Amino acid sequence: MNGLNEKKELTPTAIVLGVLLAVVFGAANAYLGLRVGLTVSASVPAAVISMGVLRFVMRRDSILENNMVQTIGSAGESLAAGAIFTLPALYLWAEERPAEFSTPELLSVTLIALAGGTLGVLLMVPLRRPLIVADKTLSYPEGLACADVLRAGEAGAKHAKNVFVGLGVAAVVKFVTGWLKWVPETVVWPINAVRGAIGFEVSPALLGVGYIVGPKVSVLLFSGAMFGWMVLIPIIVATVPEASAMWDAGKVKAVWSSYVRYVGAGAIAVGGFVSLVRSLPVFFRAFKPSNGASGADDGAERSAGRDLPMKIVIVGLVCVVAFIWLVPAVPVSLLGALLIALFGFFFAAVSARMVGLVGSSNNPVSGMTIATLVVSTLALKETGAVGAAGMVAAIVIGSIACIVAAIAGDTAQDLKTGHLLGATPWKQQVGELVGVVASALAIGGVLVLLHRAWGFGSDAISAPQATLMKVIVEGIMDGGLPWGLIAIGAALAAVLAILRVPVMPVAIGLYLPVGLSVTMFAGGLLRLAVSRRGSGKVEETGTLFSAGLVAGEGLCGIILALLAMI
Repeated sequence: MNGLNEKKELTPTAIVLGVLLAVVFGAANAYLGLRVGLTVSASVPAAVISMGVLRFVMRRDSILENNMVQTIGSAGESLAAGAIFTLPALYLWAEERPAEFSTPELLSVTLIALAGGTLGVLLMVPLRRPLIVADKTLSYPEGLACADVLRAGEAGAKHAKNVFVGLGVAAVVKFVTGWLKWVPETVVWPINAVRGAIGFEVSPALLGVGYIVGPKVSVLLFSGAMFGWMVLIPIIVATVPEASAMWDAGKVKAVWSSYVRYVGAGAIAVGGFVSLVRSLPVFFRAFKPSNGASGADDGAERSAGRDLPMKIVIVGLVCVVAFIWLVPAVPVSLLGALLIALFGFFFAAVSARMVGLVGSSNNPVSGMTIATLVVSTLALKETGAVGAAGMVAAIVIGSIACIVAAIAGDTAQDLKTGHLLGATPWKQQVGELVGVVASALAIGGVLVLLHRAWGFGSDAISAPQATLMKVIVEGIMDGGLPWGLIAIGAALAAVLAILRVPVMPVAIGLYLPVGLSVTMFAGGLLRLAVSRRGSGKVEETGTLFSAGLVAGEGLCGIILALLAMI
């Protein structure tokens, strides 16, 4: 590389391409998360697409410019994850109880996302040196992988081709199933012998997610689904007359929705708390130097350089908290704004350390959001903020905290990549803020579009995480939930935790329709077969192709939603 190109970093080209990828991957992951309750990291796909465009199309060869593109681009996926796990609850209430709740305005959704994303980036600035530069015990696996991909720039065109091929294949399949209806998207077979059911989804994205998360997680998802549909449903049908009548009428999905889903909700709630409790030692270590800390890092002096000035960070944090309190489009009181500041500070530290130890996929964002919802709902109820206003405020507080945790984890991974490559910290932090702004401006439109086209809670976009958050707030504010079923799920999660079985994958499998888990299980088995028979390069090619499948179906789903709305 020549010296001039090597210095290119926060360039107009990087900003434009990064913003485009932030919007694309944010929209794709919003669709995926609303469909199955899971999202996938966009850092590596954004990096390989950036290399394919900058290096081999535009003939620009700065590794730091490539890194800036993926820094900006990956922000979209994280912000989308935080938004879709909570905000659809507001739309669900507006549909179910229109006399009490109104449909959220586009401006409100955008400002909520913007506030959470900005807090997440700013809170990571003072944590960069102690966690990323000084602490040698934190590996940041996605950040390390992304740095390796960027260093292997000569393979960028080939890698980018794999992503684009996967994108095209998924888009074609989604168009055939979702628009032409030549092939059914969902197949469910009742099994009369046991009065259970099994099925699958014709979904390239789910197959890709199963491949990316691997055989272990996909097996746990499948186990949860089988327990719900082949064990719990037969038991419920045999013992509950109403459920038996549903079964006899051919409404097996109604049995799952009316009974099993609440068992899954209880399991997910406890699973979230378990993951949060297990992360407490990590949390406490976030505020003291590690035994592996040192003042420098293997000669990479540039990455130990300047962050955004602390005066700007502090003023920015104060302004965002005041903005949350004072702007009418964000329905949060002073108490809510202070709770957001408190939870945001703690959760940013937990998130940044967790992703450093075990990667972004194991970041307990759901658990942190559930804890925020429980505490904030109880606090609001005690201060007289009850009814629709209190419930909306609780969801908004939980949403901003969720976005903070998700963005903080993504920022930590990106800063680690930059640290390894010698990037300029403050430029990366500005890049993260650019990605947050672009994603926030897009996510509101994506949510409105998907809701108007299909409706949250439908088979097309079931919004499982947001439905769970809605259930939790309703249970605390209104009561009237089937607490017996929720308690069964909680007890099941407690047993799994005692047995040291990962709770969340099993609980999500129990909570989702059976076809989703079966298709992801097939993807996990495919990953297992490739890892045993193929080389590491073949497995990596499959991962990039799978990322393309996820992005392709998500983008095609957005286009189909637009056509359906028109």
